[in-house]
Amino acid sequence: MKSETEKKIVCSLCPRKCGAERTASSNKGGFCGLPLLPAVCRAAPHYWEEPCLSGRRGSGAVFFSGCTLRCEYCQNAEISRDYRGRRMNARELAGLFAELEESGVHNINLVSPTPYYTTIIEALAIRKPGVPVICNTSGYERVETLKSLEGLIDIYLPDLKYAGGRLAKEYSDAEDYPEHAAAALKEMYRQAGKASYDADGMMISGMIIRHLVLPGNTENSLDALDMISRIVPRDVPLSIMAQYFPTGNEKHPELARRLTPEEYEKVTGYALMLGFTNSYIQQPDSADKSYVPGFDTTPIPCP
Repeated sequence: MKSETEKKIVCSLCPRKCGAERTASSNKGGFCGLPLLPAVCRAAPHYWEEPCLSGRRGSGAVFFSGCTLRCEYCQNAEISRDYRGRRMNARELAGLFAELEESGVHNINLVSPTPYYTTIIEALAIRKPGVPVICNTSGYERVETLKSLEGLIDIYLPDLKYAGGRLAKEYSDAEDYPEHAAAALKEMYRQAGKASYDADGMMISGMIIRHLVLPGNTENSLDALDMISRIVPRDVPLSIMAQYFPTGNEKHPELARRLTPEEYEKVTGYALMLGFTNSYIQQPDSADKSYVPGFDTTPIPCP
């Protein structure tokens, strides 16, 4: 077996398939710029996920640094734009999952895991947690990569950000986002199936599809709901998020304000009209930076 320092892949994990040469500590030519070994910026009980995930004891959220998108409005930009936190190999990551599980959390919640699936799969092979494992993702995924996760992920928690390529390109530098996200949602549902819950109402398998409503873009939201309705059954839980707030990094003027109640109600009303029967909605006061957790933002050298 190769040592950590000897491992190397030509990367095609995400839809960009940029062919970066990635080793444990370096990335040559890749869009994300990340090496193979994950950087963890926070690992702790998290109480601000959907109620069926956070419960009373919290979701065991493991926040990874870096991202395969470049969303100008990213609310976690301090960790998504660089390689920061604590570098971990597969055995250390498996140990971290075990520590979180022992703390009593309801699940292990992998937040923005896409660039690190290679190591995450190794970690879950070393020890699969006894609580559900959540894949908490932007939705910008390759079906071929998702298939390699089958049997390891219990709950999929994807975003569906855009229904059209123009907006996806302008806001996130990913014009092909809609087509890949649509295929990814279909594959996630194939793997996870209809949502199931334990006696306390905590989700143990299935998927929840999130959509963040952006100011000035309700038509995108309505189109996104139409898109979801064509891909999965309408009893799949939706989480329609009102938590958008400007971060100061926005290049588009329409994103420099908060969502209005009228915009949010237009989108939630449309979800009801389409027949989505299990929707989570948020209160306006959720649009607050205080809900963004503190992160370890120590930079990690990455040649």
